[in-house]
Amino acid sequence: MLIHDFEAEQARLLKEDCDIRGAWLEYLSNFPHVSAYYRAEAQFPNQVSVINGKKAGTDINLYKLFTEQCKNLLRPGGLCGIVIPSGIYTDLGARQLREMLFGQTRITGLFGFENRKEIFEGVHRSFKFVVMTFKKGGTTHTFPAAFMRHDVQELERFPQHGSVPVAVELVRRLSPDSLSIMEFKCDLDVQIAEKMLKFPLLGENLEGVWNVKLSREFDMTNDSYLFKTQPGPGRLPLYEGKMIWQFDHKLAPPRYWVDEKEGRAAILGREKDVGQKLDYQDYRLGFRDIASSTNERTLICSMVPPAFHGNKLPTVITNGNSGRRVILPNEQLFLAAALNSFALDWAIRMKVTSTLNFFYVYQLPVPRLMEKDSQFGPIVERAARLICTTPEFDALARQVGLKSHKDSVIEPAGRAKIRAELDAIIAHLYGLTEKEFAHILSTFPLVAREVKEAAMEEYRRSAVACSP
Repeated sequence: MLIHDFEAEQARLLKEDCDIRGAWLEYLSNFPHVSAYYRAEAQFPNQVSVINGKKAGTDINLYKLFTEQCKNLLRPGGLCGIVIPSGIYTDLGARQLREMLFGQTRITGLFGFENRKEIFEGVHRSFKFVVMTFKKGGTTHTFPAAFMRHDVQELERFPQHGSVPVAVELVRRLSPDSLSIMEFKCDLDVQIAEKMLKFPLLGENLEGVWNVKLSREFDMTNDSYLFKTQPGPGRLPLYEGKMIWQFDHKLAPPRYWVDEKEGRAAILGREKDVGQKLDYQDYRLGFRDIASSTNERTLICSMVPPAFHGNKLPTVITNGNSGRRVILPNEQLFLAAALNSFALDWAIRMKVTSTLNFFYVYQLPVPRLMEKDSQFGPIVERAARLICTTPEFDALARQVGLKSHKDSVIEPAGRAKIRAELDAIIAHLYGLTEKEFAHILSTFPLVAREVKEAAMEEYRRSAVACSP
């Protein structure tokens, strides 16, 4: 249903049904005042998070209010145990609450569980909760945690059995802006995360190398007036997240097209159109906004030919080391290979629930390899052979050293081999041991066994080839 249809149906119901109209008007008259009260009330100073000088995740949520009120009601040394949504340890909007818990309480346990066995009736089976316990006063340096559990009877043995000690100092290094807590399942997870942190987080702006800016283009609701349901002269396809897969821009055909002139005008807004080149006119790296941590793969991205993007396919812009906004084809292809790797997919799966918010992607530790680095060229070439599969990619193929899309690999066996090689190269780039890489592969239960075996075989082969 398009937004116009929804609005028409909403107007009809409000006009014809007195009960619905009354309930809707009562909601509109009460909610803004209640929300404003909790935002301003001195009793709840930790409901709004400020990151880099900007307010983030400002929506008022009952679990956030209950958490802070529990802390308020405790006497010094008092204990609290509460069952709340898992957003308390992941959501950007709960960042200030985590700061409060780390700095003003001693967390004695985080037991995270999934509603797979319908512990709570009427709640989706994939919804995650946490049993959190803390003591008012003092500070938290390390706390015991367990995640993705399905049997609440394990609580009887927690934290003595099945818990992983999580250091707040590590949380701050992995997620300096959001303080999101990764869902470590075992000590090996912590070990791997520590090792990957030798590389900078993707959101860090560094001198002398390329940097990244994430952006959204057209909102699928607010900008729907631009969307046409048929292709036509002067129209470009609107790419959505569901249209891509890893290294594949043609998983599904487009549903909508946008008139280029109208699209340019919408993007430029009040800025004068003097024929300047806009992002939609270039090859761009996009990733799926909706991606659950329990899916086959979570981090799914591909290069997309010149086109408009919907907000469920955010764009990754690589800026040159001068800081000037420019889309760098080689760096985009390198980043596509890195983000599609098992290593980085593993890292983000321990943070997300269902949506890849920008702050999750910015918190990924990614090597900033450049032309001078020996692994850069082999990674870029392989990514190009996987992505540049159609004539519309000929220009990109030539930019990165291929003759045309005919140099790409389209047969499944060949593509599988290149993907295994990329995963092996990137695993070695992070310095993963065979045990660590095997552990990462084991956390993808829906990926075909032969795919994981191929990646491990390439890892061993490349390790022998590189050994002195």
